[in-house]
Amino acid sequence: MIVDTTYLLPLAGIRVKKDLLKAIAEKKVDLEFGELKVSLISIFELQAKASKIGIPPERVSEAIDVVFNSFEVVPFYRSDVVKKAHELRELVPDYIDCVVVATAICLNEGLVTEDELVHRVKKELKRRYGLAVARHDELIRA
Repeated sequence: MIVDTTYLLPLAGIRVKKDLLKAIAEKKVDLEFGELKVSLISIFELQAKASKIGIPPERVSEAIDVVFNSFEVVPFYRSDVVKKAHELRELVPDYIDCVVVATAICLNEGLVTEDELVHRVKKELKRRYGLAVARHDELIRA
């Protein structure tokens, strides 16, 4: 499962409403940490968001170390990801989101995201690419 940047933010001390990693730790979802993959572009996005709100660089570096030590990090510059991200521009207007979606498609993995722009086109992503897109709340056990 590819996880979007939002779910990495708590590692740097940034509060989010939907904390997937906490839900996994509390066994509220049927996922294990070892199943999660992250696009390398998400690490850049984590750094940028943390810098914007003044998170200390040491905290950000620690969060990045956790990501690299805990999850498979997929390079955004893989040729298949670059090609697919370019193709996705017609559906998803934000290029970073295109890269994350393309990573999921190229690895034949599901994607968990809170991004509304991606959710608006998830039926089309499923039809064209077989990509399953979910939200945090859809993964929580009843």
